[in-house]
Amino acid sequence: MDKDIQKHWDTIYKTKHPNEVSWTQEFPSTSIELIHSLNLPKSAKLIDVGGGDSKLVDYLLQEGFENITVLDISKASLEKTKNRLGFNAKKVKWIVSDVTDFKPEEKYDVWHDRATFHFLISPEQIRKYFELASATVTGYLIVGTFSDLGPGKCSGLPVKQYNEKTLTAVFKKSFDKIHCITEDHLTPSNEKQNFIFCSFKRHDNN
Repeated sequence: MDKDIQKHWDTIYKTKHPNEVSWTQEFPSTSIELIHSLNLPKSAKLIDVGGGDSKLVDYLLQEGFENITVLDISKASLEKTKNRLGFNAKKVKWIVSDVTDFKPEEKYDVWHDRATFHFLISPEQIRKYFELASATVTGYLIVGTFSDLGPGKCSGLPVKQYNEKTLTAVFKKSFDKIHCITEDHLTPSNEKQNFIFCSFKRHDNN
């Protein structure tokens, strides 16, 4: 794990409130809609990669999902979410790891990632991510990144922007595209960030 990157994110989560960071969503509508579109049983195994202090886990628990894992490089971010959930935090598996160093102990029906993948800049990082998802996901992949109309940086770090064609190309060897949409995320400071979200289904022949 890159200790400098981990320290960067821990510092942000320890020193800033949700209304001071750009990614905050009171209700993660696009993520929820894409998950609903998969018609999953409540027993499905879902992992939220780079979940941080996202409220997606709150809504998944409210809907009765029973097998939720949240992964983030920042322990501080996960502690924030645990504190917010209170007793319900015991219903979730929590993993502190850089996604490219992640060593899964189980397979997942759904892999969800909003705004982590675009921090992977080098071909090697992108390859590792793809190989990890290919080895770990038995069902569906949902990835949301800054679009090619979105920012070039986030929280002081460079990001890689995508469009439907380039995002689909990363995963096509193992996943078929189901649906892609773009959305303008309005940050707490009322700035627009254009995202692209794509859902994918694992190839039947893998």
